[in-house]
Amino acid sequence: MAGILAWFWNERFWLPHNVTWADLQSTEEAAFPQAEDLYLAFPLAFCIFMIRLLFERFIAKPCALGLKVQANGPQKAQPNAILEKVFTAITKHPDEKRLEGLSKQLDWDVRSIQRWFRQRRNQEKPSTLTKFCESMWRFTFYLYIFTYGVRFLKKTPWLWNTRQCWNGYPYQPLMPDLHYYYIVELSFYWSLMFSQFIDIKRKDFGIMFTHHIVTVTLITFSYVTNLTRVGTLTLCLHDAADVVLEAAKMANYCKCQKLSDLLFLTFAIVFIVSRLGIYPLWILNTTLFELYEALGNFPALWVFNVLLVILQILHCFWSYLIIKAAYKAISKGKVAKDDRSDIESSSDEEETVPRSKTLHSTITTNGTGDANGTNGYLTGGTCSEEY
Repeated sequence: MAGILAWFWNERFWLPHNVTWADLQSTEEAAFPQAEDLYLAFPLAFCIFMIRLLFERFIAKPCALGLKVQANGPQKAQPNAILEKVFTAITKHPDEKRLEGLSKQLDWDVRSIQRWFRQRRNQEKPSTLTKFCESMWRFTFYLYIFTYGVRFLKKTPWLWNTRQCWNGYPYQPLMPDLHYYYIVELSFYWSLMFSQFIDIKRKDFGIMFTHHIVTVTLITFSYVTNLTRVGTLTLCLHDAADVVLEAAKMANYCKCQKLSDLLFLTFAIVFIVSRLGIYPLWILNTTLFELYEALGNFPALWVFNVLLVILQILHCFWSYLIIKAAYKAISKGKVAKDDRSDIESSSDEEETVPRSKTLHSTITTNGTGDANGTNGYLTGGTCSEEY
């Protein structure tokens, strides 16, 4: 194991020329990031998860009930032993041939059986109350950590001049505020990594899980190699859009559609400007060009830049979904069904109930990747129950 660790943390790979890990050991005169510091993230991630449970139960839930958020889940399918057996033992999405067979067996029309399976799938989905509590927790955390990041960064020289990220690198002392900022962000994303398996699941689960892995990897390696200055810029930049994103979701769950529409448009602007404008021109520019000019080339730069570019690809994908939803809303006065909705809509109901002409937002986030990873993505929905 010692040999594997020594090979993995090869100084010639992770550090600039003529720099060793011994050079970055903390002394009485100056403290530097140490790999051992990251062990704090695991117990802290557990604490954050427990705080979340208490917050959702004793703060978010009373707030939701006070705002008249619907506490009931989707409509339950009527009991039917035959259909239940097919649903649990064979398939949750029967094909046309099986539907016709069930229709003859039960003397039901095919449309009624389709509706039953749709309702049965939906009844396992979370209620609006549950989704509101999850969004309120994330909104509260993102607001806190974004505010903390802004207050910290406005006192630093590298916020105004990104070349300062590399001034004196890697011998840049670790400030207590920066250490706290990094460890809390890493702990939060570790908690998201594990809680994603019990949180509301959506169709882009795999993409978000990949995003979380990239985020945790970036935070970890940037801390160990003391690339923390540019890391703080990336974290704060990504948190900005997530605050508005979760606020838009909460407004939608409360059926405050005008406020939800306004917040959605604000989120779309902040997301696109920050992820497609500021991020490549500010973050990628300094890691791809200014860092190379200041320190030359070493292998770890390729790792970090590839991960940062992967994030940019995710930004482009999510921005496409946002622009698509906004375009449909503006051009047609309505939004198409959300492809990643966690509640299925009924085709029968769509034939009889006019679609809302207000702009809805179905948004989820989570990553430094995002360094927040964004954690942010969004598409439009036809009704508030689809979020």
